[in-house]
Amino acid sequence: MSHGNAALTPRQRLRVARLIIDEGWTVAAAADYFRVSWPTAAKWARRYVELGPEGMTDRSSRPHAHPNRTPQLLVKKIVHLRIKKRLGPVQIAGRLGMPASTVHAVLVRCRLNRLTHVDVKTGEPARRYEHDYPGSLIHVDVKKLGNIPDGGGWRFVGRAQGDRNRAKTPGKDRNQYYNPKMRHAFVHTVIDDHSRVAYAEIHDDERAETAIGVLQRATSWFADRGVRVERVLSDNGSAYRSHAWRHACTDLGIRPKFTRPYRPQTNGKIERFHRTMSDGWAFARHYNSESARRAALPAWLHHYNQHRPHTATGKLPPITRLSSNLPGHYS
Repeated sequence: MSHGNAALTPRQRLRVARLIIDEGWTVAAAADYFRVSWPTAAKWARRYVELGPEGMTDRSSRPHAHPNRTPQLLVKKIVHLRIKKRLGPVQIAGRLGMPASTVHAVLVRCRLNRLTHVDVKTGEPARRYEHDYPGSLIHVDVKKLGNIPDGGGWRFVGRAQGDRNRAKTPGKDRNQYYNPKMRHAFVHTVIDDHSRVAYAEIHDDERAETAIGVLQRATSWFADRGVRVERVLSDNGSAYRSHAWRHACTDLGIRPKFTRPYRPQTNGKIERFHRTMSDGWAFARHYNSESARRAALPAWLHHYNQHRPHTATGKLPPITRLSSNLPGHYS
């Protein structure tokens, strides 16, 4: 399409060319009649001779050759340093003796300008997967959080006041140095691979019987929403490697799967959910006590499932991928 200030549209170009070629006008006369330059009128006349009416359309302004383009050998070196060393444009430019802007342009062209696309451990481009329908695979894991003392923790009240609040909070343990220990909260989380719909419970331990109870209630919760769980993916923790966990999965008709040892990226969806949960609920605001934080979890889960846009689901809430669910079906 011609730009907004173009003097000639494709139809007018054809008129100029026909006046010159078919009717014998001079190039200067045709250019003066249509208020364009002499080279412009000559160009369209030449294209009319070579290509006919089809030659009056716009062509790409992309050059046929790029003599100053970065050589392919240098591009391979840039990609190698980016993937294997995880270096930025400035560091790569310093090693190769070239402008950082050129390195950045190459990385953008190769879709390596963001390190999130590169696996941290192996340095290879990240391999992402997603199961085709809800229930095909669920991820389970436990997020360990320190309990909040009465009056608030150190993140919001500072170290000194946080230590005083810990000392005043009843029902705590003490270590060998008689320092107060607030114990931990274990958030057992379950997330559906396809929809990213999440289920979570808070307990005081991460034993096998606790994890089994969470799995049973989670599968029932998903069943109420029309989702039948087929497989469950977990890490190699003692609770998930126990015979009791295997028997419980068999009773529920679920096939257990495990991540590779020392490879949390395999369970990356739930690891990323833990970060979202920490930012949106666990450390999002000041809680006066651990009970206040635990009481806030159901409301945040409802917001996450029902209202929060998710980039993996087309910027729609995760619940939209459960076709059998209607808004307001649960609270």
